Amino acid sequence: MKRWQQFLEESYRSLDDLKEPLGLTDGQIESLRPFEERYPILVTPYYLRLMNRLDPEDPIRTMCLPHISLRAADDASGADSEINGGQHKYQQSVLIVSNNQTLSYSRNCYRKDFRKLDPDEVKTRIPKLAEYISERPEIDNISIAGGDAFLNSNELLGQYLKAFAFLPTIGYIRFTTSTPATFPQRISNDPELINMLARYAKAKAIIIVTQFDHPRELTDEAAAAVRMLREAGCTVRNEAVLLHGVNDDAKTIYELMNGLVSIGVEPYYLYQCRTATDFDDHFQVPLADGIRMVGEAKATMSGMAKSFRYIMGHTTGKIQMLGFTDDGQAVFKYHEAKDPANEGRIFMQELDEAQTWLA
Repeated sequence: MKRWQQFLEESYRSLDDLKEPLGLTDGQIESLRPFEERYPILVTPYYLRLMNRLDPEDPIRTMCLPHISLRAADDASGADSEINGGQHKYQQSVLIVSNNQTLSYSRNCYRKDFRKLDPDEVKTRIPKLAEYISERPEIDNISIAGGDAFLNSNELLGQYLKAFAFLPTIGYIRFTTSTPATFPQRISNDPELINMLARYAKAKAIIIVTQFDHPRELTDEAAAAVRMLREAGCTVRNEAVLLHGVNDDAKTIYELMNGLVSIGVEPYYLYQCRTATDFDDHFQVPLADGIRMVGEAKATMSGMAKSFRYIMGHTTGKIQMLGFTDDGQAVFKYHEAKDPANEGRIFMQELDEAQTWLA
C-alpha cells in the first residue's frame, strides 16, 4: 500500500466516525442520515484539521456536513447526453466518470448517484471510450472526473493516459480532483504519480482542475502539491462553487482568487450552486446577490485573479452571469451551448431577489 493510501485509510467515512471529533449529538447524526445515504462521507484527517471543529457555522465543516432539511428539491442541472462511462456534454468535450468516490462534499460533482457505478466496470470501459472518441474528430478534449479522478490508482490513471494521450484529435486531457485542497498528500507523497504525469505531459497538454472553495484551504501543503503538479508540466486551474455560508461575500471571493494566483493556480470558474436532489442543503445563493458580490470582488482584483467566470451549469449549456444594465436587468451570456444557435448569445432577464436559478 502506498503512503497516500495509508493516509486515506485513516479518513473518516461515516457520521459515526465523525461523532466524537466534531462533537455531534445523536440528534444531529439522525438528522444527517439522509445525507449520508445519498452522498458517501470521506473526510481526511488533514481536512479535519482545517476546521474549527466545534463551530457548526465553520465554512470547512459546513462543506463536509451541510445543514439539510428533508424537503425534496429538484435537480436544476438537468440530464446530459450519456455514453457508457461518461457524458458527451458538448460537441467538442467528453466527460469520463471514473469512480464514485469524492472527498468532503463535492458540491459541483457531475455524478448524480454515487451508488450505481461498479468500480470493476471502469477498466473495461476505457477501450470503448477510446473508440467512441477516435471516431468523432470534433471531440478535442477529455475530462476525467468522478467522483474524484485522483482517488483512482496510478495504474488506472495510467490506462486513461495511455488510451487518450496519443489520439491525434485530442488537444488536451483534464483531470478533475479536489485533492490539492482536501488531501494534498495524494500528490506530495506519491512521486510515481508525478513522474507519470511528467512523462505524458511531454506528449499531450495535461490540465489539473482543482476545487478550492475557501481561502483557508490554501495551506502550505496545498501549495506544495500544486507546485509539484506544475513542475511535472501540468497546468492547474480551479473551479470553485459559490456556497452560502462558505464563500458568499466579496472579501472571501477576493481572498480566494488572489490566493489561488499566489500559489500558481489559475482561477477558472465560480459556479452558481445548483439545487440538491432529495433534500435541501441551503448552499444556494440568490443570483442577484451573486452578481453583485462577484462584481464587488473583481473591482479590486488584478487581471489574473479576476480572469474567472461566474457561471451556471444550466440544462442548455454554461451561462455566464455578467452584471446588470442601468435599468436593473441581469445580463447573461452563453459561454458554451448545447444548441449551436445559442453559442455566445447575450440575453437579459429581470431577477427576483430570492431567485437562485434560471428557468
